[in-house]
Amino acid sequence: MTEVADTLARQVWDLVFAYDAAYDRAAQVAGLSAAQACLLEHLSGGSRSMGELAVELLCDASNVTQLVTRLEARGLVARVPDPDDRRIKRVSVTPAGHDVQRAVRRAFEFPSERIGLLTDQEQRQLSGLLGKVLGRAS
Repeated sequence: MTEVADTLARQVWDLVFAYDAAYDRAAQVAGLSAAQACLLEHLSGGSRSMGELAVELLCDASNVTQLVTRLEARGLVARVPDPDDRRIKRVSVTPAGHDVQRAVRRAFEFPSERIGLLTDQEQRQLSGLLGKVLGRAS
């Protein structure tokens, strides 16, 4: 790696750590752990099976069970049998859970705060570069 590439790698790690810390603080504002807030966010698009959540969150199914159990105890999610296979439990966000999702999103100012430091042109440039690094067409 070149010196520039080394510096860039450190900056990316710094960004990841700062992003994670900011997300953790936003989750705490809503009384959640970052993992609980992340699970709630994964349910934004609709219900998911416990297995789907484990795959999406890159964790063991037992971790998902613990997270869902804690969120369910607070009335933020509900578990229901899958209509096509009653052995499978689907998890969905309750109205109270939607309120907490919104609270986390409001408290998570890091992306807009940091991206707001860039001009429109810099934002477009960064978007294109990140898309390239992530292997996406810009």
